Amino acid sequence: MRHKRENTDSFKAGMLSIGVHAVLLIALLISFNWKTTHPINIAEVELWDSLLNTAVQKPLPTPEPVVVKEEPKPLPKVEEKPKEEVKQEPKVDIALEKKKKALELKKEDDKVKAEQALAQKKKLLALQEETRQDDLRDKEKLLKESKAKAQKDALQALQQSISADEKTSSNQQAIGAKSAANAGVIGEFQNKIRTKIRGNVNKSLCGDGNPELKFDIGLLPTGQLSGSPKLIKSSGNSACDEAVERAIMASEPLPLPSDSSLFSQFRNLKLTFRPNDGS
Repeated sequence: MRHKRENTDSFKAGMLSIGVHAVLLIALLISFNWKTTHPINIAEVELWDSLLNTAVQKPLPTPEPVVVKEEPKPLPKVEEKPKEEVKQEPKVDIALEKKKKALELKKEDDKVKAEQALAQKKKLLALQEETRQDDLRDKEKLLKESKAKAQKDALQALQQSISADEKTSSNQQAIGAKSAANAGVIGEFQNKIRTKIRGNVNKSLCGDGNPELKFDIGLLPTGQLSGSPKLIKSSGNSACDEAVERAIMASEPLPLPSDSSLFSQFRNLKLTFRPNDGS
């Protein structure tokens, strides 16, 4: 930037010097021509001389010296080994040593953990075995108690069965005797009921044959009918059927045994009638 400015100033100074010399040259030429063609006036000559002296005496601007700076020569590069190369080996050794120590610590830790796990497993197995033995002892105890109880229950059941058989046998004998007596009483009163009803039947309505018919009648403990008689089997002669039905209703109250325990045998009676043969 400075060189450019210096060149510009030098150029201006040069142009100014050339211009001044050109003016002086022109003035000389004019003066020379003027002297040849016109008489020279002393005042004019002095004026021109003063002008020329002024132009000559005026100093021209001196151009500033151009300073050429020399660029410094680059110093020779000294190649230095990178710090990484110098210190790489120690760092690698330290890292390997740390890694080795970490692996050793991890192995020791894994070994301790494995031993602890093994001890815990052995302890658990021992506890399970102890529990299994306790369960076996409890099962054996329960089995023995169960067998003893089963034998005791079987013996009691056998004794009860023998007693029950003896009691049943005696009861059956008593019941058999009572049933026989009751059967006789039941049969006796069923015949009494038929006889009373037959005495009220108008046999002339049943014809000369031997008709048979069946009725289902319900009785109350007083001997009264609990409902209308139901014809189960007809004789084939509706007049005869109606005559027997009227005879049943006309025979109320029907005879019943005094033992109330036998009334269940008379609550619902199915009676067969043969009006012409007396049954």
